[in-house]
Amino acid sequence: MTQEAVNIHATCVLLARAGLAFAAPRSAGVLLLGKSGAGKSDLALRLIALGAQLVSDDRTELFAARGRLCARAPAALAGLIEVRGLGIVALPHAARAQLALAVSLDGAGERLPAREYYKPPKDLPGRVPLLRLAPFEASAPAKIALAAAAFKHDLFRETARRTCSSAAHRRRFVRWIS
Repeated sequence: MTQEAVNIHATCVLLARAGLAFAAPRSAGVLLLGKSGAGKSDLALRLIALGAQLVSDDRTELFAARGRLCARAPAALAGLIEVRGLGIVALPHAARAQLALAVSLDGAGERLPAREYYKPPKDLPGRVPLLRLAPFEASAPAKIALAAAAFKHDLFRETARRTCSSAAHRRRFVRWIS
């Protein structure tokens, strides 16, 4: 059953080809959160230039589908992105995305942060990892792709030694980079 959507101030992209260098899932939806002028559209544009697909810009509808947190653009804004200095531009877009990562653009987080999770509004279901970034760092798009891969494939130090040493993991990694 699909719950009613909640409209929030956020931008969303589907990683698609932008995460290939890190074997991030192509279907990973990334929710970019921040105040006006925080750099949501700019970061989305850089991800799109790397192969991501626009889902929504500036306003995003969050909803649950099969117990997962998903995002889509409000109908009136679908396929539009505001590019400072250029204007509002139409781009090809994905109709929706299942969220795999939320990114708060409130400045650089801690060097070795504790795991955090995004709390969706209105008690929508879904546990989505939260990453804190400075949006204008050159490495911000790469950090997002790597984070999506790390959460999907459990690549964090605490667990990577157990999973990366297995023969099955090595075979999977060889397939990713092939």
